[in-house]
Amino acid sequence: MTFNYDLLVIGAGSSGIAAAKQAAKYGAKVAITESQELGGVCVNQGCISKKLMVYASDFADLANDAADYGWQIRVEQFDWQRFRSVRDQEVERLRQVQEKVLTQAGVDIVRSHATFIDPHTLDMGDRKLTADKILLAVGGKPLKPKLPGIEHTITSREIFNLPNIPQRLAIIGSGYIGVEFASIFCSLGVEVTLMDKEDSILKGFDDDLRNHVRSGLIKRGIQSFGNTTAERIEKTAEGIQLTLEGDRAGSLTVDTVLCAVGRVPNLEGLNLENAGVEVEGKAIAVDQYSRTSQPHIFAVGDCTNRLPLTPVARAEGRAFADTAFGNHPQPLDYTHVPSAVFARPEAATVGLSEAQAQQQHGAENIRCYRAEFHSLYRSVNRCPDPSLIKLVIHQASKQVLGVHIICEHAAEIIQGIAVTVKKGVTKQELDDMIGVHPTSAEEFFTSL
Repeated sequence: MTFNYDLLVIGAGSSGIAAAKQAAKYGAKVAITESQELGGVCVNQGCISKKLMVYASDFADLANDAADYGWQIRVEQFDWQRFRSVRDQEVERLRQVQEKVLTQAGVDIVRSHATFIDPHTLDMGDRKLTADKILLAVGGKPLKPKLPGIEHTITSREIFNLPNIPQRLAIIGSGYIGVEFASIFCSLGVEVTLMDKEDSILKGFDDDLRNHVRSGLIKRGIQSFGNTTAERIEKTAEGIQLTLEGDRAGSLTVDTVLCAVGRVPNLEGLNLENAGVEVEGKAIAVDQYSRTSQPHIFAVGDCTNRLPLTPVARAEGRAFADTAFGNHPQPLDYTHVPSAVFARPEAATVGLSEAQAQQQHGAENIRCYRAEFHSLYRSVNRCPDPSLIKLVIHQASKQVLGVHIICEHAAEIIQGIAVTVKKGVTKQELDDMIGVHPTSAEEFFTSL
Protein backbone atom coordinates (compact mmCIF):
# COMPACT_ATOMS: atom_id res chain seq x y z
CA MET A 1 0.00 0.00 0.00
CA THR A 2 1.24 3.49 -0.83
CA PHE A 3 0.92 6.06 1.97
CA ASN A 4 0.90 9.86 1.89
CA TYR A 5 3.52 9.95 4.65
CA ASP A 6 6.02 7.74 6.40
CA LEU A 7 4.95 9.37 9.67
CA LEU A 8 1.94 11.40 10.68
CA VAL A 9 2.21 13.07 14.08
CA ILE A 10 -1.04 14.09 15.78
CA GLY A 11 -0.33 17.01 18.10
CA ALA A 12 2.27 19.77 17.76
CA GLY A 13 3.27 20.10 21.39
CA SER A 14 6.68 19.40 22.92
CA SER A 15 6.70 15.65 22.22
CA GLY A 16 5.15 15.81 18.76
CA ILE A 17 7.49 18.52 17.48
CA ALA A 18 10.55 16.73 18.88
CA ALA A 19 9.50 13.48 17.21
CA ALA A 20 8.68 15.09 13.87
CA LYS A 21 12.04 16.88 13.66
CA GLN A 22 14.01 13.79 14.65
CA ALA A 23 12.17 11.53 12.21
CA ALA A 24 12.72 14.03 9.40
CA LYS A 25 16.44 13.99 10.15
CA TYR A 26 16.40 10.28 9.37
CA GLY A 27 14.90 11.02 5.96
CA ALA A 28 11.28 10.19 6.73
CA LYS A 29 8.47 12.05 4.97
CA VAL A 30 6.65 13.61 7.91
CA ALA A 31 3.48 15.61 8.53
CA ILE A 32 2.31 17.02 11.85
CA THR A 33 -1.30 17.99 12.49
CA GLU A 34 -2.52 20.52 15.06
CA SER A 35 -6.00 22.01 15.45
CA GLN A 36 -4.88 24.71 17.89
CA GLU A 37 -1.64 26.69 18.29
CA LEU A 38 1.81 25.21 17.76
CA GLY A 39 3.77 24.52 20.92
CA GLY A 40 1.09 22.72 22.88
CA VAL A 41 0.23 23.37 26.50
CA CYS A 42 3.81 24.14 27.54
CA VAL A 43 4.15 27.20 25.34
CA ASN A 44 0.55 28.39 25.31
CA GLN A 45 -1.06 27.53 28.66
CA GLY A 46 1.70 25.99 30.73
CA CYS A 47 5.41 26.07 31.45
CA ILE A 48 6.47 29.15 29.50
CA SER A 49 3.46 31.36 30.18
CA LYS A 50 3.43 30.33 33.84
CA LYS A 51 7.16 30.98 34.35
CA LEU A 52 6.75 34.45 32.85
CA MET A 53 4.00 35.04 35.41
CA VAL A 54 6.37 33.87 38.16
CA TYR A 55 8.94 36.43 37.01
CA ALA A 56 6.30 39.16 36.91
CA SER A 57 5.11 38.35 40.42
CA ASP A 58 8.67 38.36 41.80
CA PHE A 59 9.08 42.09 41.24
CA ALA A 60 6.80 42.95 44.16
CA ASP A 61 8.99 40.98 46.58
CA LEU A 62 12.18 42.29 44.99
CA ALA A 63 10.96 45.86 45.41
CA ASN A 64 10.23 45.19 49.08
CA ASP A 65 13.70 43.67 49.55
CA ALA A 66 15.36 46.59 47.81
CA ALA A 67 15.08 48.88 50.83
CA ASP A 68 17.27 46.52 52.87
CA TYR A 69 19.89 46.83 50.16
CA GLY A 70 19.86 50.61 50.13
CA TRP A 71 17.41 51.26 47.31
CA GLN A 72 14.39 53.51 47.62
CA ILE A 73 11.91 52.13 45.14
CA ARG A 74 8.26 53.06 44.92
CA VAL A 75 6.05 50.09 44.04
CA GLU A 76 3.16 51.10 41.82
CA GLN A 77 0.17 49.11 40.71
CA PHE A 78 0.74 45.99 38.63
CA ASP A 79 -0.49 46.46 35.06
CA TRP A 80 -2.02 43.08 34.20
CA GLN A 81 -3.02 44.17 30.70
CA ARG A 82 0.50 45.35 29.91
CA PHE A 83 1.97 42.10 31.17
CA ARG A 84 -0.50 40.03 29.16
CA SER A 85 0.49 41.90 26.01
CA VAL A 86 4.21 41.33 26.56
CA ARG A 87 3.69 37.69 27.50
CA ASP A 88 1.50 37.04 24.47
CA GLN A 89 4.13 38.58 22.19
CA GLU A 90 6.74 36.18 23.54
CA VAL A 91 4.39 33.20 23.19
CA GLU A 92 3.66 34.17 19.59
CA ARG A 93 7.39 34.47 18.90
CA LEU A 94 7.90 30.93 20.19
CA ARG A 95 5.06 29.66 17.99
CA GLN A 96 6.73 31.20 14.97
CA VAL A 97 10.06 29.65 15.96
CA GLN A 98 8.39 26.22 16.16
CA GLU A 99 6.78 26.70 12.74
CA LYS A 100 10.08 27.77 11.20
CA VAL A 101 11.96 24.84 12.70
CA LEU A 102 9.40 22.33 11.41
CA THR A 103 9.32 23.90 7.95
CA GLN A 104 13.11 23.94 7.69
CA ALA A 105 13.16 20.26 8.67
CA GLY A 106 10.82 19.50 5.77
CA VAL A 107 7.83 18.64 7.96
CA ASP A 108 4.39 19.42 6.51
CA ILE A 109 2.16 21.28 8.97
CA VAL A 110 -1.54 20.42 8.71
CA ARG A 111 -3.86 22.80 10.59
CA SER A 112 -6.70 20.43 11.35
CA HIS A 113 -8.17 18.07 13.90
CA ALA A 114 -7.39 14.44 13.09
CA THR A 115 -9.82 11.56 13.50
CA PHE A 116 -9.10 7.89 12.81
CA ILE A 117 -11.03 6.24 10.00
CA ASP A 118 -8.96 3.05 10.15
CA PRO A 119 -5.51 2.13 11.51
CA HIS A 120 -3.67 3.92 8.69
CA THR A 121 -6.16 6.61 7.62
CA LEU A 122 -7.12 9.88 9.27
CA ASP A 123 -9.91 12.29 8.47
CA MET A 124 -8.59 15.87 8.46
CA GLY A 125 -11.92 17.51 7.73
CA ASP A 126 -11.37 18.60 4.15
CA ARG A 127 -9.27 15.59 3.16
CA LYS A 128 -7.99 12.20 4.23
CA LEU A 129 -4.34 11.35 4.90
CA THR A 130 -2.64 7.99 5.22
CA ALA A 131 0.62 7.13 6.95
CA ASP A 132 2.81 4.09 7.43
CA LYS A 133 3.40 5.04 11.07
CA ILE A 134 1.32 7.30 13.30
CA LEU A 135 2.38 9.03 16.50
CA LEU A 136 -0.19 10.20 19.03
CA ALA A 137 1.13 13.26 20.89
CA VAL A 138 -2.14 14.92 21.83
CA GLY A 139 -1.21 15.84 25.40
CA GLY A 140 -3.61 16.36 28.27
CA LYS A 141 -6.28 18.75 29.45
CA PRO A 142 -7.39 20.06 32.87
CA LEU A 143 -9.81 17.88 34.81
CA LYS A 144 -12.87 19.28 36.55
CA PRO A 145 -14.62 17.29 39.28
CA LYS A 146 -18.35 16.70 39.02
CA LEU A 147 -19.95 18.91 41.63
CA PRO A 148 -22.80 21.44 41.60
CA GLY A 149 -21.71 24.79 40.22
CA ILE A 150 -18.43 23.60 38.70
CA GLU A 151 -19.27 25.70 35.62
CA HIS A 152 -18.42 28.79 37.68
CA THR A 153 -14.76 27.72 37.94
CA ILE A 154 -11.82 28.17 35.59
CA THR A 155 -8.82 25.95 34.91
CA SER A 156 -5.13 26.56 34.25
CA ARG A 157 -6.08 27.05 30.60
CA GLU A 158 -8.26 30.12 31.25
CA ILE A 159 -6.32 31.70 34.09
CA PHE A 160 -3.73 33.18 31.73
CA ASN A 161 -6.39 35.29 30.03
CA LEU A 162 -8.39 36.66 32.95
CA PRO A 163 -9.76 40.11 32.05
CA ASN A 164 -8.61 41.45 35.43
CA ILE A 165 -6.66 40.31 38.49
CA PRO A 166 -9.16 39.09 41.11
CA GLN A 167 -9.09 40.42 44.66
CA ARG A 168 -9.98 37.02 46.11
CA LEU A 169 -8.95 33.68 44.59
CA ALA A 170 -9.82 30.17 45.75
CA ILE A 171 -7.83 27.24 44.37
CA ILE A 172 -9.25 23.71 44.52
CA GLY A 173 -6.31 21.29 44.45
CA SER A 174 -2.80 21.79 45.77
CA GLY A 175 -0.56 19.90 43.40
CA TYR A 176 2.24 21.84 41.77
CA ILE A 177 -0.16 23.75 39.48
CA GLY A 178 -2.34 24.92 42.36
CA VAL A 179 0.64 25.78 44.55
CA GLU A 180 2.42 27.73 41.82
CA PHE A 181 -0.63 29.85 40.98
CA ALA A 182 -1.30 30.42 44.68
CA SER A 183 2.22 31.78 45.04
CA ILE A 184 1.99 33.92 41.89
CA PHE A 185 -1.29 35.60 42.76
CA CYS A 186 -0.32 36.10 46.39
CA SER A 187 2.70 38.12 45.21
CA LEU A 188 0.37 40.15 42.97
CA GLY A 189 -1.62 41.19 46.04
CA VAL A 190 -4.50 38.73 45.74
CA GLU A 191 -6.12 37.14 48.81
CA VAL A 192 -5.55 33.42 48.11
CA THR A 193 -7.14 30.34 49.65
CA LEU A 194 -5.64 26.96 48.72
CA MET A 195 -7.53 23.78 49.57
CA ASP A 196 -7.09 20.05 49.05
CA LYS A 197 -8.69 16.79 50.12
CA GLU A 198 -5.23 15.65 51.26
CA ASP A 199 -3.82 16.71 54.63
CA SER A 200 -1.07 18.77 53.02
CA ILE A 201 0.03 20.16 49.66
CA LEU A 202 2.09 18.59 46.86
CA LYS A 203 1.03 14.97 47.21
CA GLY A 204 3.77 12.59 46.04
CA PHE A 205 6.65 14.86 47.05
CA ASP A 206 8.82 14.23 50.11
CA ASP A 207 6.97 15.06 53.33
CA ASP A 208 9.63 17.45 54.61
CA LEU A 209 9.53 19.34 51.33
CA ARG A 210 5.72 19.44 51.36
CA ASN A 211 5.51 20.76 54.90
CA HIS A 212 8.30 23.29 54.40
CA VAL A 213 6.74 24.77 51.27
CA ARG A 214 3.33 24.91 52.93
CA SER A 215 4.77 26.69 55.92
CA GLY A 216 6.36 29.25 53.60
CA LEU A 217 3.10 29.84 51.74
CA ILE A 218 1.18 30.35 54.99
CA LYS A 219 3.78 32.83 56.27
CA ARG A 220 3.26 34.82 53.06
CA GLY A 221 -0.45 35.09 53.84
CA ILE A 222 -1.93 32.22 51.81
CA GLN A 223 -4.67 30.27 53.56
CA SER A 224 -3.98 26.55 53.14
CA PHE A 225 -6.82 24.20 54.06
CA GLY A 226 -6.01 20.48 54.26
CA ASN A 227 -8.60 17.69 54.42
CA THR A 228 -11.07 20.11 52.89
CA THR A 229 -13.25 19.79 49.80
CA ALA A 230 -15.69 22.02 47.96
CA GLU A 231 -19.10 20.35 47.90
CA ARG A 232 -21.04 23.05 46.09
CA ILE A 233 -20.29 26.27 44.18
CA GLU A 234 -22.80 29.00 43.40
CA LYS A 235 -22.78 32.52 42.05
CA THR A 236 -24.14 35.19 44.39
CA ALA A 237 -24.36 38.97 44.47
CA GLU A 238 -21.17 39.05 46.59
CA GLY A 239 -19.17 36.77 44.32
CA ILE A 240 -18.68 33.02 43.94
CA GLN A 241 -19.57 31.11 47.10
CA LEU A 242 -18.03 27.73 47.92
CA THR A 243 -19.57 25.40 50.47
CA LEU A 244 -16.68 23.57 52.13
CA GLU A 245 -16.64 20.28 54.02
CA GLY A 246 -13.88 18.72 56.10
CA ASP A 247 -11.45 20.38 58.49
CA ARG A 248 -12.51 23.88 57.34
CA ALA A 249 -16.21 23.32 56.86
CA GLY A 250 -18.28 26.43 56.13
CA SER A 251 -18.61 28.89 53.29
CA LEU A 252 -16.07 30.95 51.39
CA THR A 253 -16.83 33.78 48.97
CA VAL A 254 -14.29 34.82 46.34
CA ASP A 255 -14.11 36.49 42.93
CA THR A 256 -12.50 33.61 41.02
CA VAL A 257 -12.20 29.85 41.58
CA LEU A 258 -9.35 27.96 39.95
CA CYS A 259 -9.87 24.22 39.60
CA ALA A 260 -6.45 22.51 39.72
CA VAL A 261 -7.26 18.93 40.65
CA GLY A 262 -5.24 17.31 37.87
CA ARG A 263 -5.12 16.60 34.16
CA VAL A 264 -6.32 13.77 31.90
CA PRO A 265 -5.19 12.62 28.43
CA ASN A 266 -6.83 14.57 25.63
CA LEU A 267 -8.31 11.65 23.69
CA GLU A 268 -11.74 13.04 22.85
CA GLY A 269 -12.67 12.95 19.17
CA LEU A 270 -9.76 10.75 18.03
CA ASN A 271 -11.97 7.67 17.52
CA LEU A 272 -9.18 5.40 18.74
CA GLU A 273 -11.52 2.41 18.47
CA ASN A 274 -11.38 2.75 14.67
CA ALA A 275 -7.63 2.24 14.86
CA GLY A 276 -7.71 -0.57 17.41
CA VAL A 277 -5.67 1.41 19.93
CA GLU A 278 -6.22 0.24 23.51
CA VAL A 279 -6.76 2.60 26.42
CA GLU A 280 -5.96 1.70 30.03
CA GLY A 281 -7.94 3.80 32.45
CA LYS A 282 -7.97 7.17 30.71
CA ALA A 283 -4.54 6.93 29.06
CA ILE A 284 -3.18 5.25 25.94
CA ALA A 285 -1.43 1.99 26.81
CA VAL A 286 2.16 1.79 25.52
CA ASP A 287 5.20 -0.44 25.91
CA GLN A 288 8.74 0.68 26.77
CA TYR A 289 9.22 1.87 23.17
CA SER A 290 5.99 3.94 23.17
CA ARG A 291 4.26 1.38 20.92
CA THR A 292 0.49 0.99 21.36
CA SER A 293 -1.59 -2.15 20.82
CA GLN A 294 -1.20 -1.43 17.09
CA PRO A 295 2.46 -2.08 16.15
CA HIS A 296 2.64 0.90 13.75
CA ILE A 297 0.91 3.41 16.08
CA PHE A 298 2.86 5.00 18.92
CA ALA A 299 2.02 7.45 21.71
CA VAL A 300 4.20 9.81 23.75
CA GLY A 301 3.79 12.59 26.28
CA ASP A 302 0.84 13.35 28.52
CA CYS A 303 -1.65 11.17 26.63
CA THR A 304 0.10 8.12 28.13
CA ASN A 305 0.32 7.12 31.80
CA ARG A 306 3.97 8.07 32.27
CA LEU A 307 5.58 11.18 33.77
CA PRO A 308 3.63 14.30 32.66
CA LEU A 309 6.64 16.61 32.33
CA THR A 310 7.69 18.60 29.26
CA PRO A 311 11.34 17.41 29.19
CA VAL A 312 10.12 13.82 29.50
CA ALA A 313 7.68 14.32 26.63
CA ARG A 314 10.45 15.73 24.43
CA ALA A 315 12.74 12.83 25.28
CA GLU A 316 9.98 10.32 24.51
CA GLY A 317 9.40 11.97 21.13
CA ARG A 318 13.06 11.77 20.18
CA ALA A 319 13.36 8.22 21.49
CA PHE A 320 10.36 7.16 19.40
CA ALA A 321 11.98 8.56 16.24
CA ASP A 322 15.27 6.86 17.07
CA THR A 323 13.42 3.58 17.51
CA ALA A 324 11.06 3.78 14.53
CA PHE A 325 13.30 5.48 11.95
CA GLY A 326 16.87 5.45 13.28
CA ASN A 327 17.18 1.72 13.93
CA HIS A 328 18.21 2.57 17.48
CA PRO A 329 15.64 1.26 19.99
CA GLN A 330 15.94 3.48 23.02
CA PRO A 331 13.74 2.99 26.10
CA LEU A 332 13.86 5.86 28.57
CA ASP A 333 15.01 5.69 32.17
CA TYR A 334 12.36 7.40 34.33
CA THR A 335 14.04 6.78 37.67
CA HIS A 336 16.03 10.00 38.02
CA VAL A 337 13.94 12.72 36.42
CA PRO A 338 14.25 16.03 38.31
CA SER A 339 11.24 18.27 38.85
CA ALA A 340 10.56 21.63 40.43
CA VAL A 341 7.77 23.68 41.97
CA PHE A 342 8.11 27.32 40.91
CA ALA A 343 6.52 28.72 44.04
CA ARG A 344 7.95 31.06 46.62
CA PRO A 345 9.63 29.28 48.31
CA GLU A 346 10.94 27.36 45.28
CA ALA A 347 11.39 23.62 45.61
CA ALA A 348 13.13 20.98 43.50
CA THR A 349 13.64 17.26 43.78
CA VAL A 350 15.22 14.25 42.14
CA GLY A 351 15.10 10.57 43.05
CA LEU A 352 13.18 8.94 45.88
CA SER A 353 11.36 10.59 48.75
CA GLU A 354 12.06 9.26 52.24
CA ALA A 355 8.78 7.30 52.20
CA GLN A 356 9.48 5.80 48.76
CA ALA A 357 13.00 4.80 49.77
CA GLN A 358 11.74 3.13 52.94
CA GLN A 359 9.10 1.26 50.97
CA GLN A 360 11.60 0.03 48.37
CA HIS A 361 14.57 -0.73 50.62
CA GLY A 362 13.13 -1.05 54.14
CA ALA A 363 13.03 1.70 56.74
CA GLU A 364 16.00 0.23 58.62
CA ASN A 365 18.19 0.62 55.52
CA ILE A 366 17.49 4.31 54.97
CA ARG A 367 19.12 7.31 56.64
CA CYS A 368 18.22 10.93 55.92
CA TYR A 369 20.37 14.02 56.31
CA ARG A 370 18.47 17.27 56.71
CA ALA A 371 19.74 20.83 57.14
CA GLU A 372 18.09 24.23 57.28
CA PHE A 373 20.07 27.34 56.39
CA HIS A 374 19.64 31.01 55.52
CA SER A 375 20.88 32.15 52.14
CA LEU A 376 23.16 35.18 52.08
CA TYR A 377 20.52 37.13 50.16
CA ARG A 378 17.92 36.46 52.85
CA SER A 379 20.26 37.17 55.74
CA VAL A 380 20.14 40.91 55.06
CA ASN A 381 16.38 41.24 55.32
CA ARG A 382 16.12 38.70 58.14
CA CYS A 383 13.65 36.55 56.25
CA PRO A 384 12.03 34.14 58.74
CA ASP A 385 11.94 31.31 56.17
CA PRO A 386 15.07 29.12 56.23
CA SER A 387 16.01 27.10 53.18
CA LEU A 388 16.13 23.30 53.29
CA ILE A 389 18.35 20.55 51.92
CA LYS A 390 17.55 16.87 52.46
CA LEU A 391 19.41 13.77 51.30
CA VAL A 392 17.93 10.27 51.32
CA ILE A 393 20.77 7.74 51.72
CA HIS A 394 21.01 3.96 51.48
CA GLN A 395 22.75 2.90 54.70
CA ALA A 396 24.87 0.06 53.36
CA SER A 397 26.06 1.53 50.07
CA LYS A 398 25.93 5.20 51.16
CA GLN A 399 24.41 5.92 47.75
CA VAL A 400 22.25 9.02 47.45
CA LEU A 401 18.75 7.86 46.54
CA GLY A 402 16.99 11.22 46.65
CA VAL A 403 17.67 14.94 46.93
CA HIS A 404 15.11 17.54 48.00
CA ILE A 405 15.87 21.24 48.21
CA ILE A 406 14.03 24.47 48.95
CA CYS A 407 15.82 27.74 48.27
CA GLU A 408 16.21 30.47 45.69
CA HIS A 409 17.05 28.97 42.28
CA ALA A 410 16.36 25.43 43.54
CA ALA A 411 15.34 24.35 40.03
CA GLU A 412 18.67 25.48 38.59
CA ILE A 413 20.64 23.78 41.37
CA ILE A 414 18.88 20.42 40.98
CA GLN A 415 20.01 20.12 37.34
CA GLY A 416 23.64 19.42 38.25
CA ILE A 417 22.80 17.38 41.33
CA ALA A 418 20.50 15.16 39.24
CA VAL A 419 23.44 14.04 37.10
CA THR A 420 25.40 12.90 40.13
CA VAL A 421 22.41 11.05 41.60
CA LYS A 422 21.83 9.26 38.29
CA LYS A 423 25.51 8.24 38.26
CA GLY A 424 25.25 6.78 41.78
CA VAL A 425 26.98 9.44 43.85
CA THR A 426 27.61 8.56 47.51
CA LYS A 427 27.32 10.71 50.61
CA GLN A 428 31.10 10.54 51.06
CA GLU A 429 31.69 11.82 47.54
CA LEU A 430 29.50 14.81 48.28
CA ASP A 431 31.37 15.39 51.53
CA ASP A 432 34.66 15.37 49.63
CA MET A 433 33.46 17.98 47.15
CA ILE A 434 34.53 21.62 47.51
CA GLY A 435 31.73 24.05 46.70
CA VAL A 436 31.59 27.61 45.42
CA HIS A 437 31.34 30.19 48.22
CA PRO A 438 29.09 31.96 49.00
CA THR A 439 26.25 30.04 47.34
CA SER A 440 23.24 28.04 48.46
CA ALA A 441 24.43 24.99 46.54
CA GLU A 442 27.57 24.72 48.65
CA GLU A 443 25.36 23.66 51.57
CA PHE A 444 25.35 20.19 50.00
CA PHE A 445 29.03 19.92 50.86
CA THR A 446 29.18 21.81 54.15
CA SER A 447 25.94 21.43 56.11
CA LEU A 448 24.97 17.74 55.84
